[in-house]
Amino acid sequence: MEILDSILDAVGNTPLVRLRRVTRGVRPTILAKLELLNPGGSVKDRIGLRMIEAAERAGLLKPGGTIVEPTSGNTGHGLAIAAAIKGYRCIFVMPDKMSQEKIALLRAYGAEVIITPTAVPPDSPESYYRVADRLTQEIPGAFQPNQYFNPENPAAHEATTGPEIWRQTEGRIDVLVCGVGTGGTVTGVARYLKARKPDLLVVGADPEGSIYSGDVHPYLTEGIGEDFWPATFDPSLIDRWERVSDREAFHMARRITREEGILVGGSSGTAVVAALRVAAELDEGTTMVVILPDTGRNYLSKIYSDSWLLQYGLLERPEVVRIEQVLQARHGPVPPLVTVTAKDKVRQAIDVLQEYGISQAPVVREPSEDVAQVVGSIQERALLDRIFRDPDALQADVAEVMGPPLPMVEAGDPIEVAFAELQREPAVLVTRGGRALGVLTRSDLLEFLAHAPRTP
Repeated sequence: MEILDSILDAVGNTPLVRLRRVTRGVRPTILAKLELLNPGGSVKDRIGLRMIEAAERAGLLKPGGTIVEPTSGNTGHGLAIAAAIKGYRCIFVMPDKMSQEKIALLRAYGAEVIITPTAVPPDSPESYYRVADRLTQEIPGAFQPNQYFNPENPAAHEATTGPEIWRQTEGRIDVLVCGVGTGGTVTGVARYLKARKPDLLVVGADPEGSIYSGDVHPYLTEGIGEDFWPATFDPSLIDRWERVSDREAFHMARRITREEGILVGGSSGTAVVAALRVAAELDEGTTMVVILPDTGRNYLSKIYSDSWLLQYGLLERPEVVRIEQVLQARHGPVPPLVTVTAKDKVRQAIDVLQEYGISQAPVVREPSEDVAQVVGSIQERALLDRIFRDPDALQADVAEVMGPPLPMVEAGDPIEVAFAELQREPAVLVTRGGRALGVLTRSDLLEFLAHAPRTP
């Protein structure tokens, strides 16, 4: 029977897969090392157990101890898996740009997670590095593996990842492309491979904003790039840097998922963008290996969310969308424009809202589409507050309880105009040439955005 003693025995021996669709137009063979198939979903599984066992041998981590680590998430997952089996408490400190999926996954393993600001210098007391240092000092029996300075980090890859790639390619690898974070992966793999093939070209894929290849500034890609130089990284092993923007990385990650069927994170997108740039200069006899560090399941609320990409200006609509298109796209039996008159009783107005299942309506002097007749509006929340405090208000005229008119927007305006108004009000009145066409609510705009086509 083929049975593993524990999930830790499933770490490593990840496959190489040929990329075929996103690589169209380039001559070299590009092979992806699928580190996302490790049990914790990332390349960092390889270093978690190794760092813990080294600490145990050195007497730095004892039974009942606490593991404290600053992490972008993936190293924490690897450590948490090993700690769950070995019975250690875990506390992980993460910058606030990391995805909610990563945080939830760490907590699922029983770990404690502390969130710190991203946009602070690494030596700030608020940085996730310094907060982890303070906790390590304050908690009795605490140990910090410190992947940024722990030699077991690159050693793990020199002992496992490098030999696997050499064996899987039968030594015919010409180019290695790897995102650089702590530098442990690229350092360990490159050491092993260059010892056997000195002319191997090693390409470092780096986010715009990382210290490795340019000016330091905040960026959104997680898990790679740094704002300082870790001791686990040997930069002399990098032959060429490729600097990749967040936009390029995220769009490529989505392409890899949709075209190759491999669900990956943004760091994988960064690595593949870098690989394609280099491949454009090489011939068909070249074999390239690009390391895909982690799974896209950690980023469903981010790079696989159109609304999140739109929020950061990383996704454009194919054309200007007008407010009237949103109004026309509404579904259901509710007429575009439902009004009540100022002379109606409040009870009658509530009946109108309930009949059509709406929560607000314009108030007019006389039934008409002429915007000059609009004198106010009623909204369910305000009515509830008024009637709860004064039940007799049910018999009052609507004019006595109405609020100000809904903001008016022109049907031909871009939906950004409606969006701006809907930040302040729950609905807007859509008009054209002095005529009221209908009421547009936040839920109408949300439904439209959820189903409108987007660029990948």
